[in-house]
Amino acid sequence: MDKIDVNRIMQAIPHRYPFLLIDRMVDIVLGEEATGIKNVSVNEPFFQGHFPERPVMPGVLLIEAMAQTAATLVVLTLGEAFEGKLVYFMTIDGAKFRRPVEPGDQVRIHVKKERHRANVWKFRGEAKVDGQTVAEASFSAMIMG
Repeated sequence: MDKIDVNRIMQAIPHRYPFLLIDRMVDIVLGEEATGIKNVSVNEPFFQGHFPERPVMPGVLLIEAMAQTAATLVVLTLGEAFEGKLVYFMTIDGAKFRRPVEPGDQVRIHVKKERHRANVWKFRGEAKVDGQTVAEASFSAMIMG
């Protein structure tokens, strides 16, 4: 699977604006890895308070974007029966934030499966802007089926 748009992402996961944090996905290898793309706009609602004088995308939302990319990959892998199912964080490990993400940035979120047992999936995620790492983490989540 080469790429999917935001409409297909919304079929796969229940997130919606303003909390849907990926606009498309590319380089999808079912059951293994994918890259989510987030185009960061000054109109994002979190910029009103984070921070009015210097808008910076909250790091926790970068981790959430990783999780949404991974959740979409899981649903695409498992098939239609899992579309719209809830996916809950279980762990977040080794989160590191390297530099701020600002309006105008395009964040490319690469996730790679580390492990999968039953309905629990573990991923390694890395977010980059212009090829430079801005955030990374390992995380696991459970899909409720």
